[in-house]
Amino acid sequence: MADGPYTRYVAIGDSQTEGLWDGDDSVGILGFADRLAAMLDALHPGLQYANLAIRGRRIRDVLDDQLPRALAMRPDLISVCVGMNDITRPGMLFDRAMADLDLLHDRLAESGATVVTTTFPDIARIVPIGRILSSRMLRTNEAIVTAADRYGFKLVDLYSAASMTQPDTWSDDRVHGSPKGHMLFAAAAAEALDLPGSNHDWAQQGPAATDPSIRQRAYSQLLWTKNMLGPWLWHHAQGKSSGDGRVPKRPTLESVVG
Repeated sequence: MADGPYTRYVAIGDSQTEGLWDGDDSVGILGFADRLAAMLDALHPGLQYANLAIRGRRIRDVLDDQLPRALAMRPDLISVCVGMNDITRPGMLFDRAMADLDLLHDRLAESGATVVTTTFPDIARIVPIGRILSSRMLRTNEAIVTAADRYGFKLVDLYSAASMTQPDTWSDDRVHGSPKGHMLFAAAAAEALDLPGSNHDWAQQGPAATDPSIRQRAYSQLLWTKNMLGPWLWHHAQGKSSGDGRVPKRPTLESVVG
């Protein structure tokens, strides 16, 4: 796989790549992929960038819809972050989702593009409920790391990063990144791509940071219940997804600036 400078970047995935909680619909949504695109364009102006990610999407959605559209644009760089909605979805479909993830990785490798992928952070260190999801998350991360090793994908390891345990890295739902979190994710992707000026500082705790206390984790659990579980139950009761009716914010390749 060729390493930059990149001319056509397509981001695929779910709400994290769409940029949820980094801005809003009234002022515009950024997110780590937009921030990474701006870094790339600053280094080599003229980058064409598309973002096909939509909140609520699962691995099968990306495989069936987003990936064919992405490959049709003939990108030389693809970022993919998807799987959390499969991890948190109750039921017996997780094994099928893991098979879909393997197929997604196979097809990404066949594209010839440089691929940036990422493990998921250890949310059990952020919210107590995360322990229930730990086995699924570890299995997903193992599949992602295995694919990165096999195919030479550029890997962002959020699971091992100390900065990912800090409350201000996360939005009020404690699942999606805050603006600071998206900045850290973009810096991590820049390091994975070995961009000039990038380093591993994004993964470090601040000088005054400590591991979340029991009280902080309990508060994070309360925020998660209010801002993540509540809306999810409402959509599920209606047979809907948070992404129903939404379209990609950047459906075609276009300049980053202007």
